[in-house]
Amino acid sequence: MSPEMLDSAASEEQFKDDGVLENTTESELNNNNPDYTQMSLMELIQAFQEMLNRGDQQEMYRNADVIKAAFYKVLKKEKIAIGFQAPSEDETTPVDVQDDSDDSKVSVNPFAEVERGFKSLYTQYKTLRASYVQVLERQKEENLVQKTRILDELKLLIENQDDLQHIFPAFRELQNKWKVVGPVPQARNKDIWDTYQFLVEKFYDFVKINNELRDLDLRKNLELKQALCVKAESLADETNVVSAFNKLQKLHEEWRELGPVSKEQREEIWERFRKATSIINKKQQDYFETQKDSQKQNLTLKTEICEKCEAIVALENKDWNALTKEIESLQAEWKSIGFASKKDNQKIYDRFRAACDAFYGAKREYYSQFKNTMQENYEKKIALCEQAEALKDSQDWKKTTDQLISLQKKWKEIGPVARKQSDAVWKRFRAACDFFFENKSKHYSEVDEEYEINLKKKLELIEEINEFKLDVKQSENIDALKDFQGRWAEIGFVPLKEKERVQAAYRHAIDQKFAEYKSAENENRLNNYKKHLKDIKSAGKGDKIIRVERDKLVQKFRKMEADIAVWENNMGFFAKSKNADVLINELEKKIAAAKQELAQLEEKIKIIDKQQEE
Repeated sequence: MSPEMLDSAASEEQFKDDGVLENTTESELNNNNPDYTQMSLMELIQAFQEMLNRGDQQEMYRNADVIKAAFYKVLKKEKIAIGFQAPSEDETTPVDVQDDSDDSKVSVNPFAEVERGFKSLYTQYKTLRASYVQVLERQKEENLVQKTRILDELKLLIENQDDLQHIFPAFRELQNKWKVVGPVPQARNKDIWDTYQFLVEKFYDFVKINNELRDLDLRKNLELKQALCVKAESLADETNVVSAFNKLQKLHEEWRELGPVSKEQREEIWERFRKATSIINKKQQDYFETQKDSQKQNLTLKTEICEKCEAIVALENKDWNALTKEIESLQAEWKSIGFASKKDNQKIYDRFRAACDAFYGAKREYYSQFKNTMQENYEKKIALCEQAEALKDSQDWKKTTDQLISLQKKWKEIGPVARKQSDAVWKRFRAACDFFFENKSKHYSEVDEEYEINLKKKLELIEEINEFKLDVKQSENIDALKDFQGRWAEIGFVPLKEKERVQAAYRHAIDQKFAEYKSAENENRLNNYKKHLKDIKSAGKGDKIIRVERDKLVQKFRKMEADIAVWENNMGFFAKSKNADVLINELEKKIAAAKQELAQLEEKIKIIDKQQEE
């Protein structure tokens, strides 16, 4: 092989290394499609029909799936706009989910005929496309036969080099035939092209062409390749990267069909073309890398939305109104996110659609049973009204109070009733409760005088605390603190309107005088408990006993939390009743004591946990 042909082969190898793609789809390379997203359903169908009528296979391949996606997006929007919901299973099955041959079924879906018409057009396209691909593959096989025949003729031409005047024109004729013949099957493309290049190079190596004819041919090739370089360099200014890359591929195809240039200029012209190619290839690579990163991010975001939606579906007790808003918010967020990669996009959409369908299916089922449930709730509340009315005249204040509180708790546990019944049944129940508590309040109003006396006693005790002089002995001060606390606890209730003021004054006096001793007393109590645990742990089965004690403390803690919640809830209920000050006062005292005990239980649990970690 001559040096010139070796250099040409190297140039071809360099062309392959530059990474020019041969299978980029038309849809990726064409950004000039009409904006189908702005069309109506009928306009999309008409556009599809017109495209089929034109019969342009490349146009159909570029736009068919784009129109399909736009059609179903518009169809979905219009369904939502009119509030359309898919019919239930017991209704007539819509036409758009039946066999198209069965025209006897009547659809309850107003969009079914439109959708079926579009599906019919899309089926025509798929049939045309399949036929076109078959024809194209047959043509490629025929092209392979023709190019194989041309290669055989080239071999014979190279072997017969007697008549130069006839050989060179025959060679040019074979080259022209090769250019005219279209592509061959991809699996044979490289082998047959390499064979052609080899024979062409061999022809230039062995055929003795006169210098004038050879130089003319080389100069012509140089001019053509310079023109290709100019075109390739101009592509760097195009803003549409995909379009520029597509054009570059065509320039490379033209370059491959051209013969060599003079040895002195061969490297220079190829380097110029290679540099222009590298610029476009780099822009194309960066463009698709950016797209890949964006698609990965979109997939991650959509996966998170699916997980949130699936978590909502998995909830056992659902606030349907609130959760519906959350689902709608997730759907809006989904629409704001771009596409994932082609292999993942449909899968992630199917996952999200399945979660949304599951939610709305469960919601429909819930509301279909909601009327029966509300009637059952109404009957339960009527029964509670009757029980409350049976108790309203009772004068067993403590027992009846507990019974009514229990009824109130049950009332809150019962679900809603129909709006037109809700106010009436509530007023009936509340009237019975109010009647009892008003009577109870009247009964306890007789102790108001005693409350005034108690108020006077507590104010005197506060004054005594303020005037108390601390002793140098800590034990004496602690004893005095306990004495004040005991005497305060022994004094009964005060008028409700004075309760917070006098209680605050008492706490302030105690905190000012005995703050350090209260802390010391509590610390001493906790230290004694720690010592108690260590003594247990030193026994034979100390760990087991401590675990049992912790379980008891946790159970007591949880029960007390629940009791406090019920008491606080009942305070809000009683506050609506007249003359309920006495009952509220009792509950507040009970809640304060319970919270103090709750804090002590929590400290003991923490002490146990800390010792178990050590």
